[in-house]
Amino acid sequence: MKPLGGGWDELLNPLFKDEKYIEIRKFLLSEYSSHIVYPDMYDLYNCFRYTPINNIKAVILGQDPYHEPNQAHGLCFSVKKGVKLPPSLVNIYKEIADDLKIIQPNCGDLTKWAQNGVLLLNTTLTVREHQANSHSKCGWAWFTDSVIKLISDNTENVVFILWGGNARSKAPLIDGGKHLILQSAHPSPLSAFNGFFGSKPFSKTNAYLTAHGKTPIDWDLN
Repeated sequence: MKPLGGGWDELLNPLFKDEKYIEIRKFLLSEYSSHIVYPDMYDLYNCFRYTPINNIKAVILGQDPYHEPNQAHGLCFSVKKGVKLPPSLVNIYKEIADDLKIIQPNCGDLTKWAQNGVLLLNTTLTVREHQANSHSKCGWAWFTDSVIKLISDNTENVVFILWGGNARSKAPLIDGGKHLILQSAHPSPLSAFNGFFGSKPFSKTNAYLTAHGKTPIDWDLN
């Protein structure tokens, strides 16, 4: 694997050497060779490559990658340019428009957010084509739980945005004394009206960052 850069190699090296991670790698070698798996293996760690550890202002947790062709590229909720917007992302854009009065973009590529300090981390990093949650039991939970804990321990005043039950279950890994934890329903059409819409996570994030001497995040993707 090529170095991740941005301070991640030093931080994650103990995880990459752990026997649990070695088992994940064995599983992935088999899966990528025998099935169609998303994202492309070269995009697997894009969330780290785009967002250096010392630049993190916010962490958005997703569940697992999109499982249809040409969607997933290593950033949670994000799809490649030219791909139809998934329903959850449509609702995220609606909430941004309501919260910050930003015109809704028609491109689903969230790379700009990642480059502006938003770590877009899925709790499971891979998936078989057409099979949601198909890799949820392969060990990724251990890895990403460890990453969340490392971020909490090694940074200050980061906003953790937890949407839905899976993400909210990670709250105990985060030190709420030195970070802000924002929790709400998932932006999925099945749950968005149960507390996601109107939760204003984007303005709350920027208000917290400003109060702690950090430059607010530019959420505008237009």
